[in-house]
Amino acid sequence: MSFQSLGLSKSILDALAAKNYETPTPIQRDAIPLVLEGRDLLGIAQTGTGKTAAFVLPSIDLLVKANVRRRPMRCRMLVLAPTRELVSQIADNARAYAKHSKLTVATVFGGVPVPRNIRDVAPGVDILVATPGRLLDLIDQKCLGLGELEILVLDEADQMLDLGFIHALRRIVSMVPKSRQTLFFSATMPKDIRELADKYLTDPATVQVTPVSSTAERVEQFVTFVQQTEKQALLTLFFRNTKIDRSLVFTRTKHGADRVVKLLAANGIASNAIHGNKSQPQREKALAAFRDGTVPILVATDIAARGIDVSGVSHVVNFELPNVSEQYVHRIGRTARAGASGVAFSFCADDERPFLKGIERLTKQKVEIVPLPDDFLQQSAQIKASRAPYAPDRPERPPSERGPARPRASHAHGAKPAHGRGGPARGGQPQRGEGQGGGRPPQREAGTGGGGRPGGGGGRGRGGRGRGGAPRATA
Repeated sequence: MSFQSLGLSKSILDALAAKNYETPTPIQRDAIPLVLEGRDLLGIAQTGTGKTAAFVLPSIDLLVKANVRRRPMRCRMLVLAPTRELVSQIADNARAYAKHSKLTVATVFGGVPVPRNIRDVAPGVDILVATPGRLLDLIDQKCLGLGELEILVLDEADQMLDLGFIHALRRIVSMVPKSRQTLFFSATMPKDIRELADKYLTDPATVQVTPVSSTAERVEQFVTFVQQTEKQALLTLFFRNTKIDRSLVFTRTKHGADRVVKLLAANGIASNAIHGNKSQPQREKALAAFRDGTVPILVATDIAARGIDVSGVSHVVNFELPNVSEQYVHRIGRTARAGASGVAFSFCADDERPFLKGIERLTKQKVEIVPLPDDFLQQSAQIKASRAPYAPDRPERPPSERGPARPRASHAHGAKPAHGRGGPARGGQPQRGEGQGGGRPPQREAGTGGGGRPGGGGGRGRGGRGRGGAPRATA
């Protein structure tokens, strides 16, 4: 099937041709015709499956055909997303797809001056992409109204609920016309999402292209059991002995991400962190370094990672396992994109074993156990002894963009990746205190294919990359 068969206009097809897009992904194939019909839609698909184009492409056609003139301080289409990075990514795609039309695209999110947001929406905008917190700020200041909205899109709906945006969403939905078209997209389908869809969608079509319980088939998954205080040494050995392209390390908290970056730096490994306490310039700088490979290790919280769409992530390291099993599926899906293979490693402490069991129940598969190397304690002690001191984290500041009912988007921190081929690493949260060390993940047996077991030697071998264990979901 080609995009031409989906009923899209010539201007959209020309924009797709300019990007060398010829064949729609499953979510695009199934969702685009339904959106063009004006149906409300609930779309369930993992990140990296083309969800953005699935709602942006047909919506542009609908807006052009409606031929309604935008009015000052009004928007015709509103896309809500949980993080700044995701807002920027959606807006960039919308501009590219709408380049042969006269539609305007603007963004509204924290981290930029409010007056700039006000200037952007003052003349009116066709497609507005926003985070809920800053959007409500503009509405409360009487700088923006939603009374003429034609299309409402909620992207990453599951993460919106996890972040506590439900009250903000209720306020926003109460301000938009009942005759709107509403589109919900989510990576997972928990009960709360179904209830939200039942409340805000009218006779919706449901498109589900990836079972919630399935993990990326091309991701090799491994777990190493290690004491919490030894995880940092294990992570250090992992990056010293594993060739990676780009690696994502997942922690549970913002301070955990910062501490991982500091301890890696103290051991001569550069990385960046991205989370909610980072400024917008810091986040953009960290993402740019990750994308161009100058700093191929990025330490992130689950919330911040929702806006990261970077190809070439070879390893995901779950420094901590998520307590929400679906979040594990989302984390490891950051690798093995666009047909590539990937490796996911998880570091599991004793108190995280119940999380691992929950992940295995959800995915219906056992995660392969990789033991610690025989000399791990000795190597860990050497790493701790040679590590340069670092300043402890300051107490966490309350997010400026999150009110009592609406949490704030995440930011980026710096992390320098290891060079070579390998897989993305997502991880849990680093330990508090300098006593935190990590162990060296065990190496692969000869002939098992390169890849990335912690402590293992090389990058991707013919046999593929090594996969990691289960992450722990945190904001």
